[in-house]
Amino acid sequence: MFAAPFIALALAGVAKAAPAASLCPDGVHSTINPQCCFWANARDRFINEIFLNVCQENVHSLVRIAFHDAIGFSLNSDKGGGADGSIIQFGDTELAFHANEGIDFIVDFLEPFANDVGMTFAIQFGAAVGLSLCPGAPKIPAFVGRPNATRAAPDKTVPEPFDDPTTIFARMADAGFTPTELVHLLASHTIADQAGVDPEPSVLGAPFDSTPFSFDSQVFLETLLVGTMFPGSGPNPGEEQSPLPGEFRLLSDKVFARHNLTSCTWQENALSQSTMASNFQTTFTKLSLLGHSQSSLLDCSEVIAQAPPATAPKAFFPAGKTHADIEQGCATQLFPTTLSTQAGRATPIPPVQVQDIAFGRK
Repeated sequence: MFAAPFIALALAGVAKAAPAASLCPDGVHSTINPQCCFWANARDRFINEIFLNVCQENVHSLVRIAFHDAIGFSLNSDKGGGADGSIIQFGDTELAFHANEGIDFIVDFLEPFANDVGMTFAIQFGAAVGLSLCPGAPKIPAFVGRPNATRAAPDKTVPEPFDDPTTIFARMADAGFTPTELVHLLASHTIADQAGVDPEPSVLGAPFDSTPFSFDSQVFLETLLVGTMFPGSGPNPGEEQSPLPGEFRLLSDKVFARHNLTSCTWQENALSQSTMASNFQTTFTKLSLLGHSQSSLLDCSEVIAQAPPATAPKAFFPAGKTHADIEQGCATQLFPTTLSTQAGRATPIPPVQVQDIAFGRK
Protein backbone atom coordinates (compact mmCIF):
# COMPACT_ATOMS: atom_id res chain seq x y z
CA MET A 1 0.00 0.00 0.00
CA PHE A 2 3.03 2.30 0.38
CA ALA A 3 4.91 1.29 -2.78
CA ALA A 4 3.03 3.50 -5.24
CA PRO A 5 3.50 6.78 -3.26
CA PHE A 6 7.18 6.00 -2.75
CA ILE A 7 7.63 5.36 -6.48
CA ALA A 8 5.78 8.58 -7.29
CA LEU A 9 8.02 10.52 -4.93
CA ALA A 10 11.11 8.97 -6.44
CA LEU A 11 9.99 9.84 -9.95
CA ALA A 12 9.18 13.38 -8.84
CA GLY A 13 12.68 13.67 -7.45
CA VAL A 14 14.13 12.56 -10.78
CA ALA A 15 11.89 15.00 -12.65
CA LYS A 16 13.09 17.90 -10.50
CA ALA A 17 16.78 17.07 -10.77
CA ALA A 18 18.86 20.06 -11.78
CA PRO A 19 19.98 20.07 -15.42
CA ALA A 20 23.57 19.03 -15.97
CA ALA A 21 26.24 21.51 -16.96
CA SER A 22 27.97 21.08 -20.31
CA LEU A 23 31.56 21.83 -21.21
CA CYS A 24 32.04 25.24 -22.81
CA PRO A 25 33.86 25.67 -26.14
CA ASP A 26 36.96 26.86 -24.27
CA GLY A 27 37.32 23.39 -22.78
CA VAL A 28 37.76 24.92 -19.32
CA HIS A 29 34.39 26.06 -18.01
CA SER A 30 31.07 24.27 -17.75
CA THR A 31 27.65 25.94 -17.64
CA ILE A 32 24.03 24.84 -17.74
CA ASN A 33 23.15 27.62 -20.17
CA PRO A 34 25.70 27.69 -23.04
CA GLN A 35 25.13 31.44 -23.38
CA CYS A 36 26.77 31.87 -19.96
CA CYS A 37 30.11 30.39 -21.09
CA PHE A 38 31.36 33.86 -22.02
CA TRP A 39 30.46 35.11 -18.55
CA ALA A 40 32.27 32.27 -16.80
CA ASN A 41 35.43 33.45 -18.51
CA ALA A 42 34.66 37.10 -17.69
CA ARG A 43 34.19 36.11 -14.03
CA ASP A 44 37.65 34.55 -13.92
CA ARG A 45 39.18 37.64 -15.49
CA PHE A 46 37.57 39.87 -12.88
CA ILE A 47 38.75 37.66 -10.02
CA ASN A 48 42.32 37.32 -11.28
CA GLU A 49 42.95 40.66 -12.97
CA ILE A 50 40.81 43.20 -11.08
CA PHE A 51 40.25 41.76 -7.60
CA LEU A 52 43.47 39.73 -7.33
CA ASN A 53 41.35 37.02 -5.71
CA VAL A 54 40.68 38.97 -2.49
CA CYS A 55 37.91 41.08 -0.96
CA GLN A 56 39.73 44.38 -0.72
CA GLU A 57 39.67 47.89 -2.16
CA ASN A 58 38.74 47.00 -5.74
CA VAL A 59 35.68 45.02 -4.62
CA HIS A 60 34.54 47.98 -2.51
CA SER A 61 35.07 50.31 -5.45
CA LEU A 62 33.04 48.09 -7.80
CA VAL A 63 30.15 47.99 -5.34
CA ARG A 64 30.37 51.75 -4.87
CA ILE A 65 30.36 52.49 -8.59
CA ALA A 66 27.45 50.08 -9.09
CA PHE A 67 25.38 52.26 -6.77
CA HIS A 68 26.59 55.56 -8.20
CA ASP A 69 25.89 54.41 -11.76
CA ALA A 70 22.44 52.93 -11.10
CA ILE A 71 20.99 55.58 -8.78
CA GLY A 72 21.06 58.18 -11.57
CA PHE A 73 17.44 57.23 -12.26
CA SER A 74 13.99 58.65 -11.59
CA LEU A 75 10.48 57.27 -11.56
CA ASN A 76 9.10 60.77 -11.96
CA SER A 77 11.31 62.70 -14.36
CA ASP A 78 13.84 62.26 -17.12
CA LYS A 79 17.15 61.64 -15.40
CA GLY A 80 19.64 58.89 -16.26
CA GLY A 81 18.98 55.39 -17.53
CA GLY A 82 19.68 53.60 -14.25
CA ALA A 83 22.15 50.70 -14.25
CA ASP A 84 23.43 51.40 -17.75
CA GLY A 85 27.16 52.06 -17.43
CA SER A 86 26.83 55.78 -18.11
CA ILE A 87 29.42 56.55 -15.44
CA ILE A 88 32.01 54.88 -17.70
CA GLN A 89 30.58 55.73 -21.12
CA PHE A 90 30.06 59.38 -20.16
CA GLY A 91 32.87 59.51 -17.62
CA ASP A 92 34.06 62.93 -18.75
CA THR A 93 30.73 64.26 -17.48
CA GLU A 94 29.81 62.09 -14.50
CA LEU A 95 33.25 61.70 -12.95
CA ALA A 96 33.42 65.48 -12.62
CA PHE A 97 30.48 65.41 -10.16
CA HIS A 98 31.53 65.97 -6.55
CA ALA A 99 29.70 62.84 -5.36
CA ASN A 100 31.84 60.68 -7.67
CA GLU A 101 35.18 61.85 -6.34
CA GLY A 102 37.52 58.91 -5.84
CA ILE A 103 35.82 56.64 -8.38
CA ASP A 104 37.96 57.54 -11.38
CA PHE A 105 40.69 54.99 -10.65
CA ILE A 106 38.32 51.99 -10.76
CA VAL A 107 36.83 53.34 -13.99
CA ASP A 108 40.33 53.29 -15.47
CA PHE A 109 40.76 49.70 -14.33
CA LEU A 110 37.38 48.70 -15.77
CA GLU A 111 37.80 50.18 -19.24
CA PRO A 112 39.49 47.08 -20.74
CA PHE A 113 36.54 45.01 -19.54
CA ALA A 114 34.00 47.57 -20.68
CA ASN A 115 35.43 47.45 -24.18
CA ASP A 116 35.02 43.65 -24.19
CA VAL A 117 31.69 43.09 -22.45
CA GLY A 118 29.90 46.45 -22.41
CA MET A 119 29.80 49.34 -19.97
CA THR A 120 26.99 48.18 -17.72
CA PHE A 121 28.21 44.57 -17.61
CA ALA A 122 31.62 45.68 -16.39
CA ILE A 123 29.93 47.37 -13.43
CA GLN A 124 26.95 45.26 -12.31
CA PHE A 125 28.43 41.89 -13.24
CA GLY A 126 31.76 42.91 -11.73
CA ALA A 127 30.09 43.89 -8.45
CA ALA A 128 28.37 40.50 -8.23
CA VAL A 129 31.67 38.73 -8.85
CA GLY A 130 33.53 40.89 -6.35
CA LEU A 131 31.04 40.32 -3.55
CA SER A 132 31.46 36.57 -3.99
CA LEU A 133 34.98 37.00 -2.58
CA CYS A 134 33.81 38.68 0.64
CA PRO A 135 33.11 36.36 3.60
CA GLY A 136 29.46 36.65 4.60
CA ALA A 137 28.25 38.40 1.45
CA PRO A 138 25.07 37.14 -0.21
CA LYS A 139 25.07 35.82 -3.75
CA ILE A 140 24.02 38.62 -6.09
CA PRO A 141 22.21 37.49 -9.26
CA ALA A 142 24.03 38.19 -12.51
CA PHE A 143 21.61 39.44 -15.16
CA VAL A 144 23.33 40.29 -18.43
CA GLY A 145 22.17 41.76 -21.72
CA ARG A 146 21.60 45.40 -20.76
CA PRO A 147 22.08 47.93 -23.56
CA ASN A 148 24.74 50.56 -23.03
CA ALA A 149 23.87 54.07 -21.88
CA THR A 150 22.60 56.64 -24.33
CA ARG A 151 23.03 59.67 -22.06
CA ALA A 152 24.80 60.80 -18.92
CA ALA A 153 23.00 60.89 -15.61
CA PRO A 154 22.62 64.45 -14.31
CA ASP A 155 24.46 65.82 -11.30
CA LYS A 156 22.91 65.64 -7.82
CA THR A 157 21.41 62.17 -8.33
CA VAL A 158 23.94 60.53 -5.96
CA PRO A 159 23.25 61.44 -2.31
CA GLU A 160 26.20 62.90 -0.42
CA PRO A 161 27.09 62.29 3.25
CA PHE A 162 26.57 65.95 4.14
CA ASP A 163 23.03 66.07 2.69
CA ASP A 164 20.26 66.28 5.26
CA PRO A 165 18.18 63.10 5.70
CA THR A 166 15.04 64.60 4.19
CA THR A 167 16.94 65.36 0.98
CA ILE A 168 18.46 61.87 0.87
CA PHE A 169 15.14 60.14 1.54
CA ALA A 170 13.49 62.19 -1.22
CA ARG A 171 16.22 61.38 -3.75
CA MET A 172 16.03 57.67 -2.93
CA ALA A 173 12.22 57.71 -3.12
CA ASP A 174 12.47 59.33 -6.54
CA ALA A 175 14.52 56.32 -7.63
CA GLY A 176 12.05 53.89 -6.03
CA PHE A 177 13.62 53.11 -2.63
CA THR A 178 12.19 53.48 0.88
CA PRO A 179 14.25 54.62 3.91
CA THR A 180 14.35 50.97 5.02
CA GLU A 181 15.74 49.89 1.65
CA LEU A 182 18.33 52.66 1.89
CA VAL A 183 19.61 51.11 5.12
CA HIS A 184 19.72 47.71 3.42
CA LEU A 185 21.90 49.15 0.65
CA LEU A 186 24.20 50.72 3.23
CA ALA A 187 25.28 47.23 4.28
CA SER A 188 27.86 47.80 1.54
CA HIS A 189 29.62 50.12 3.99
CA THR A 190 30.81 47.04 5.88
CA ILE A 191 33.53 46.68 3.21
CA ALA A 192 33.87 50.41 2.50
CA ASP A 193 36.39 53.15 3.21
CA GLN A 194 36.66 56.87 2.65
CA ALA A 195 38.01 58.66 -0.39
CA GLY A 196 37.29 62.32 -0.97
CA VAL A 197 35.67 63.32 2.32
CA ASP A 198 38.92 63.93 4.18
CA PRO A 199 41.75 65.08 1.87
CA GLU A 200 44.42 64.12 4.42
CA PRO A 201 46.59 61.47 2.66
CA SER A 202 47.10 59.45 5.85
CA VAL A 203 43.39 58.62 6.04
CA LEU A 204 42.81 57.79 2.38
CA GLY A 205 41.19 54.39 2.66
CA ALA A 206 40.22 54.77 6.33
CA PRO A 207 37.55 52.05 6.78
CA PHE A 208 34.03 52.53 8.08
CA ASP A 209 34.37 49.63 10.50
CA SER A 210 37.07 47.51 12.10
CA THR A 211 36.61 44.53 9.74
CA PRO A 212 36.67 46.03 6.22
CA PHE A 213 37.42 42.75 4.42
CA SER A 214 34.39 40.88 5.74
CA PHE A 215 30.72 41.40 4.91
CA ASP A 216 29.65 41.38 8.53
CA SER A 217 27.40 43.60 10.64
CA GLN A 218 30.19 45.49 12.43
CA VAL A 219 29.54 48.73 10.58
CA PHE A 220 26.00 48.87 11.96
CA LEU A 221 27.18 48.21 15.51
CA GLU A 222 30.18 50.53 15.42
CA THR A 223 28.17 53.43 13.98
CA LEU A 224 26.05 53.25 17.13
CA LEU A 225 29.09 53.76 19.39
CA VAL A 226 29.76 57.20 20.82
CA GLY A 227 32.16 59.12 18.59
CA THR A 228 35.30 60.42 20.26
CA MET A 229 37.79 61.47 17.56
CA PHE A 230 38.47 62.43 13.97
CA PRO A 231 41.07 60.12 12.38
CA GLY A 232 42.55 62.76 10.06
CA SER A 233 42.09 66.48 9.44
CA GLY A 234 38.42 66.57 10.48
CA PRO A 235 35.91 67.79 10.93
CA ASN A 236 35.18 67.86 7.21
CA PRO A 237 31.81 68.27 5.46
CA GLY A 238 30.06 64.90 5.63
CA GLU A 239 32.24 63.58 8.48
CA GLU A 240 31.44 62.82 12.12
CA GLN A 241 33.60 61.73 15.03
CA SER A 242 34.38 58.02 15.03
CA PRO A 243 34.70 55.72 18.06
CA LEU A 244 37.98 54.03 17.12
CA PRO A 245 41.40 55.33 16.03
CA GLY A 246 41.76 54.97 12.27
CA GLU A 247 38.04 54.40 11.69
CA PHE A 248 36.06 56.89 9.58
CA ARG A 249 32.44 57.82 10.15
CA LEU A 250 30.17 59.47 7.60
CA LEU A 251 27.73 62.04 8.91
CA SER A 252 24.88 60.40 7.00
CA ASP A 253 25.59 57.00 8.59
CA LYS A 254 25.48 58.52 12.06
CA VAL A 255 22.18 60.24 11.25
CA PHE A 256 20.53 57.11 9.81
CA ALA A 257 21.60 55.07 12.85
CA ARG A 258 19.61 57.49 15.04
CA HIS A 259 16.78 58.72 12.76
CA ASN A 260 13.24 57.64 13.61
CA LEU A 261 12.65 56.31 10.07
CA THR A 262 15.78 54.18 9.91
CA SER A 263 17.21 53.55 13.39
CA CYS A 264 15.31 50.32 14.13
CA THR A 265 16.29 48.79 10.77
CA TRP A 266 19.85 49.90 11.48
CA GLN A 267 19.79 48.13 14.86
CA GLU A 268 18.24 45.01 13.31
CA ASN A 269 21.17 44.81 10.88
CA ALA A 270 23.63 45.28 13.74
CA LEU A 271 22.16 42.30 15.57
CA SER A 272 21.83 39.82 12.69
CA GLN A 273 24.43 39.33 9.97
CA SER A 274 22.21 36.88 8.10
CA THR A 275 19.27 39.30 8.07
CA MET A 276 21.56 42.10 6.94
CA ALA A 277 22.97 39.99 4.08
CA SER A 278 19.55 38.78 2.94
CA ASN A 279 18.10 42.30 2.91
CA PHE A 280 21.12 43.60 1.02
CA GLN A 281 20.78 40.84 -1.59
CA THR A 282 17.16 41.76 -2.31
CA THR A 283 17.70 45.50 -2.44
CA PHE A 284 21.00 45.48 -4.33
CA THR A 285 19.40 43.22 -6.96
CA LYS A 286 16.60 45.77 -7.30
CA LEU A 287 19.22 48.51 -7.71
CA SER A 288 21.04 46.55 -10.42
CA LEU A 289 17.84 46.33 -12.47
CA LEU A 290 16.95 50.03 -12.44
CA GLY A 291 16.00 51.09 -15.94
CA HIS A 292 15.63 47.50 -17.17
CA SER A 293 13.14 44.65 -17.20
CA GLN A 294 14.48 41.44 -15.68
CA SER A 295 12.51 39.41 -18.24
CA SER A 296 14.54 40.95 -21.07
CA LEU A 297 17.88 39.95 -19.55
CA LEU A 298 19.83 36.69 -19.51
CA ASP A 299 20.26 35.15 -16.05
CA CYS A 300 23.84 33.93 -15.70
CA SER A 301 23.81 33.75 -11.91
CA GLU A 302 25.10 30.18 -12.23
CA VAL A 303 28.62 31.54 -12.80
CA ILE A 304 28.62 33.51 -9.53
CA ALA A 305 29.99 31.57 -6.57
CA GLN A 306 28.58 31.67 -3.08
CA ALA A 307 30.85 33.75 -0.84
CA PRO A 308 32.67 32.08 2.07
CA PRO A 309 30.83 32.10 5.41
CA ALA A 310 31.01 35.23 7.53
CA THR A 311 34.13 35.38 9.67
CA ALA A 312 32.02 36.82 12.48
CA PRO A 313 28.36 35.76 12.14
CA LYS A 314 27.53 37.88 15.18
CA ALA A 315 28.69 41.44 15.86
CA PHE A 316 31.01 42.15 18.77
CA PHE A 317 32.24 45.24 20.60
CA PRO A 318 35.77 46.14 19.51
CA ALA A 319 38.42 45.90 22.22
CA GLY A 320 37.95 48.66 24.77
CA LYS A 321 34.26 49.18 23.95
CA THR A 322 31.19 47.87 25.75
CA HIS A 323 27.43 48.22 25.78
CA ALA A 324 27.91 51.44 27.78
CA ASP A 325 29.30 53.07 24.61
CA ILE A 326 26.08 52.53 22.62
CA GLU A 327 24.02 55.58 21.68
CA GLN A 328 20.51 54.20 21.57
CA GLY A 329 18.75 54.99 18.30
CA CYS A 330 15.72 52.71 17.97
CA ALA A 331 12.90 54.00 20.15
CA THR A 332 10.93 50.75 20.29
CA GLN A 333 13.62 48.21 21.21
CA LEU A 334 16.61 48.67 23.48
CA PHE A 335 19.96 47.49 22.23
CA PRO A 336 20.61 44.15 23.98
CA THR A 337 23.39 43.57 26.49
CA THR A 338 24.30 40.14 25.11
CA LEU A 339 27.13 41.00 22.70
CA SER A 340 30.67 40.22 23.77
CA THR A 341 33.72 42.49 23.71
CA GLN A 342 36.78 41.55 21.66
CA ALA A 343 39.68 40.53 23.87
CA GLY A 344 42.90 42.52 23.98
CA ARG A 345 43.87 46.16 23.81
CA ALA A 346 42.41 48.67 21.36
CA THR A 347 44.74 49.30 18.42
CA PRO A 348 44.45 51.76 15.50
CA ILE A 349 42.67 50.41 12.42
CA PRO A 350 44.96 50.69 9.38
CA PRO A 351 43.70 52.21 6.14
CA VAL A 352 42.72 49.96 3.25
CA GLN A 353 45.47 50.03 0.66
CA VAL A 354 44.94 50.69 -3.04
CA GLN A 355 45.44 47.52 -5.07
CA ASP A 356 47.86 47.68 -7.98
CA ILE A 357 46.90 45.77 -11.13
CA ALA A 358 48.67 45.11 -14.40
CA PHE A 359 46.62 47.34 -16.68
CA GLY A 360 44.47 50.45 -16.77
CA ARG A 361 45.54 54.09 -16.69
CA LYS A 362 47.34 54.90 -13.42
